[in-house]
Amino acid sequence: MEIELYASRHLDAVVRLALRAWAPVFDSIQNTMNAEVYQAFYPNHWQESQQKAVEDVCVGEDTNVWVAKEADLVVGFVAVKLHPADSMGEIYMVAVDSEFQGRGIGSALTEFALCWMKEAGMAIAMVETGGDPGHAPARHTYEKAGFELWPVARYFKKL
Repeated sequence: MEIELYASRHLDAVVRLALRAWAPVFDSIQNTMNAEVYQAFYPNHWQESQQKAVEDVCVGEDTNVWVAKEADLVVGFVAVKLHPADSMGEIYMVAVDSEFQGRGIGSALTEFALCWMKEAGMAIAMVETGGDPGHAPARHTYEKAGFELWPVARYFKKL
C-alpha cells in the first residue's frame, strides 16, 4: 500500500469508496437518531449529501487530501485541514473502502496525516467522529493512534 497526493483523476474512486465505506455508518445513524431529525438531515438520502461533501473536500483550497493505493487501485483517502491560529491540524475526513477494511489502511492514513500535521508545524491534532455503534471502528483507529476522547454533547431536535 502506498499513500500519494490526491489528484482530480482520483475523484470518482474516492467518492465511490467513501459511499461504500460509510453505508454501515449511516445505517447505524439512522437506527440511533430520531427518525424525523434523520429525515431532516438527509431528505434526499445520505448518499447525495455525502457525495457532495467528499467532492467539496477534494477540491477545497483549505484541505489537503491523500489517497491510499494498492496495485493502482484507490482503497482509501484522508483529508486534513490546518488551523494555524490554533496550531491545530484536523483529520477532517477519512474512509477506507469496505472491501479493504481491517488491513491497517485507516491506521496508516491516520499516521500519515499526523506526521504531515507535525511537519506543517501543528502542535495539536483533532478528529471528530460519532458515538454510535457504526462509528466504533473509527473510534478504535483514532484511539490506537493515541487520540484521547474529549466528550461533547450535541443535541438535535426536529422543528
